[in-house]
Amino acid sequence: MQADDADKGGVAALDRAFAILGVFQPGERALSLAEIARRTGFYKSTILRLLSSLERGGFIRRLDGNYSIGPEPLRLAQIFQESFHIREVIEPVLRQLSDDSGETSSFYVRQGEYRVVLHRVEPPRSVRVSIREGERFPIDRGASGKILIAFSKPSRATHDAVRERLWALSYGERDPDTAAVSVPVFGPNSELAGALTLSGPKDRLGASDKMRAACNLLLTSAARATAALGGDHRLFAYGIALAAQFDFALPGETQKA
Repeated sequence: MQADDADKGGVAALDRAFAILGVFQPGERALSLAEIARRTGFYKSTILRLLSSLERGGFIRRLDGNYSIGPEPLRLAQIFQESFHIREVIEPVLRQLSDDSGETSSFYVRQGEYRVVLHRVEPPRSVRVSIREGERFPIDRGASGKILIAFSKPSRATHDAVRERLWALSYGERDPDTAAVSVPVFGPNSELAGALTLSGPKDRLGASDKMRAACNLLLTSAARATAALGGDHRLFAYGIALAAQFDFALPGETQKA
């Protein structure tokens, strides 16, 4: 076999091995050889060779003639989680958001009945919303609070609309002169990582076209941050499509969203 063929064979073998690992789903204790063959479309002889290698590497384990995921992916997942801090993902996103919108960008996390500013970036303009990292506010007020409540467990029926469209608005809730829009950022298994938020003076950001533009920026940025944190960026496709049609100046929202 030539070197080029060996290289191609190695890549193909890895692709097949990853495909085998990919057919295992949450809640499934083990799969039979026949079921793995059905899901992958590979020959059983090919699967057996790959399973043998995967078992030696700790990615697969045999259970009573069937096959299950081994311990190695968990070890790698822990290394992945420890390989960066969330700041390294979120801060560049916040800087870009603030540059693009001219407003204050923030990332909130939940702490009991409060929302805490974990990271924030302020624009250079003189009229802006000024908050400090580490500040905390009641979770029942503001756009970011709605996001943190909506995507926390147990879920509340009052926040079904927020969960469906993936954004929340506020007009003068915490501060009568401030407007804000917020979206979730997810990690692996759709776990909420925090709320990505843009806030600014209500007479500027509160305009319908400004809110729509800010919402689109946030959804696109949240999709990028979610992917970087190991989450599913495809979750935001529906929200992005909906924002293009949504009336951000509906009666009632311009007072207390």
